[in-house]
Amino acid sequence: MKQNLSSSLVSVLVLMVFLLTSCGSKTTEQKSESAQPYPTIQVAKRTVEDIATFPASIEGLVNSTIRAKVPGYIQSVLVDEGQQVKKGQLLFKLETESLTQDAGAAKARINVAQVEVDKLKPLVEKNIIGDVQLETAMANLEQAKSNYQSVTANIGYANIKSPVDGVIGSIPFRKGNLVSSQDASPLTTVSSISQVYAYFSMNEKDLIGFLKKIKGETLDEKAGNLPKVQLRLADGSIYDHEGQIETIAGEINPNTGTVKFRATFANPEGFLRNGSSGTILLPEKMEDVLVVPALSTFEQQGKTFVYLVQGDTLVTKNVDPKATIGGVVVIEGINEGDEILAKGVNKVRPGTKIVSQPTTIDSITSSFETVFK
Repeated sequence: MKQNLSSSLVSVLVLMVFLLTSCGSKTTEQKSESAQPYPTIQVAKRTVEDIATFPASIEGLVNSTIRAKVPGYIQSVLVDEGQQVKKGQLLFKLETESLTQDAGAAKARINVAQVEVDKLKPLVEKNIIGDVQLETAMANLEQAKSNYQSVTANIGYANIKSPVDGVIGSIPFRKGNLVSSQDASPLTTVSSISQVYAYFSMNEKDLIGFLKKIKGETLDEKAGNLPKVQLRLADGSIYDHEGQIETIAGEINPNTGTVKFRATFANPEGFLRNGSSGTILLPEKMEDVLVVPALSTFEQQGKTFVYLVQGDTLVTKNVDPKATIGGVVVIEGINEGDEILAKGVNKVRPGTKIVSQPTTIDSITSSFETVFK
């Protein structure tokens, strides 16, 4: 009886060991089967080029405001909006009827003053009268001549001419309108647009970072090394000619906290017009910075993370993104050479086991071809 009981116990123990062993093997097999292959990369340093954008307003190199120097009714408008004009070309004619009458009266006063001088000269020569009367008459004659010249000059001002070669802007006044130098709106503007200025602004923080990256020990040296820029037009196309930053304002606008920049663009085709708008594209080179594909990052509660690969396990790592350029993120908070999950961050969670399949950054996104230098 005792022997049969012992045999039964041994059999039970053997069966339990077998079952435990089988369960352990199945668990190991299940864990092994659950580890999926994922592409991974090593974090590396690269040199990339970013493009900063700034809204810009366009002005002609010369933007001359045309106003009436004398009051009068517009008699003729001799140009049209958008017309190309030459320096000295007649633009407007004002009526001069009243000025012509004034000129006639001024001419008559000259004649009267001349007659008085002619009458007194022989009397002075014969010592009949003193020199004082003659000098007074001569002074009156010069004053009459000066008044006449002033009136004739005003008649000349009634013919309004272009001070520069350029393009006519809007013309708010037409024939029959009364105009004067005190009008709020000018008769028109003439813009010389063979070259144009593009004005844009940068905030104080960006300005400091921008100047730090420009070569030169002094501001004058940095001014000589300012980069060329491009202009994106209102339709989204890129203007054919590159521009050059020429000036940076010497003060920060207290109302906006920004500094004004001026870039100059050639405009041989006259494509850009005074008052146009666009976007300045300012290249920014970032050398030896840590980069990862944007596909390798994810956000949670306003923070950016990547998955570090530790052995065969994924661990979250908080990183600080500095710039996103195409499909690339410039980051801090991670070390060069660290292995991270390249893509598939939305399919895993912390602690997930993976089978690492090392690949290159360039294979993750083709956009690197345009930003890596």
